[in-house]
Amino acid sequence: MKVNSESSGSPKKGHKSRRKADRRVPIAYWSHSSLMSFLRNPLAWYKRYVEKVYDTPTNPSAVVGRAAHVALQHFYGGIAKDGAIELGLEHMRSVGDFEINFGKAKSRLAKRKKRDSMEQEYLRAVSFYLERPPKHKVLGVEVVGIAQVEGLTLPIKAISDLVVQSAVDRKAVDIVDHKFVDFFSTKRKGKTLFVMQALFNYYAVKQHYGKEVRRFIIYECRKKKNADGSSQMRRYVIDYQECKEDFAVFHRLLNDATKEISRKRVYLPNPSDMFEGENSFDIYRLGLVED
Repeated sequence: MKVNSESSGSPKKGHKSRRKADRRVPIAYWSHSSLMSFLRNPLAWYKRYVEKVYDTPTNPSAVVGRAAHVALQHFYGGIAKDGAIELGLEHMRSVGDFEINFGKAKSRLAKRKKRDSMEQEYLRAVSFYLERPPKHKVLGVEVVGIAQVEGLTLPIKAISDLVVQSAVDRKAVDIVDHKFVDFFSTKRKGKTLFVMQALFNYYAVKQHYGKEVRRFIIYECRKKKNADGSSQMRRYVIDYQECKEDFAVFHRLLNDATKEISRKRVYLPNPSDMFEGENSFDIYRLGLVED
């Protein structure tokens, strides 16, 4: 935010005040994952995104999903299917046991069995996708973008699985996102998490490519084979031209979240958080993170 040197009072004093206010914002930008983490569990968010402590183990499903993303990254980057699948598998095997939350699997043998089931789940899921992979004119793979958006206090950052030539507007681009799931989403394209992610990616890709961004396309791939033999893939399309109200809410939420993290506050745990509840409560109980 620029300081108006013609405003009343001393310019130097105003500049000093602005610098002091900037120091109260503990992060450099918002991302979709960061915002969702803050809304779900502020203490876990503070630990990860402010203190930069990344010691919370990842659940097995997320490890499988990340490996599948790596495979598709290489596939759309020009590597043959078999090679892409192998690279995804190598990525999964590079993740250490200490980085995974194995749940009830405590012994070495139990963890090995869980690892084997994770690999089978990965191979099954990525094979479902690559059996008939969606075709796009790919412009970018794993595109990282940071955008300063008018009206937002902090920049926003997003990583897009694919940026492709839009099939409905030759002058625009579309964003493609892949999700490997246990069950298909019930709300389809209207799911709030999908819309929020779409808006983060919209601004990042628009600034990165300097082109209009028309659609956010989501491919959900179910990891377990459907008993009725139906397709393992579902496609949802969010058209940005239909998101006027969503953009307004997005701006308001980000600015409200920025105000909230900028004030002096006590970060409390959320024990009911299914992913980080216990970890956040341990941090609070031991007093390991203080504002």
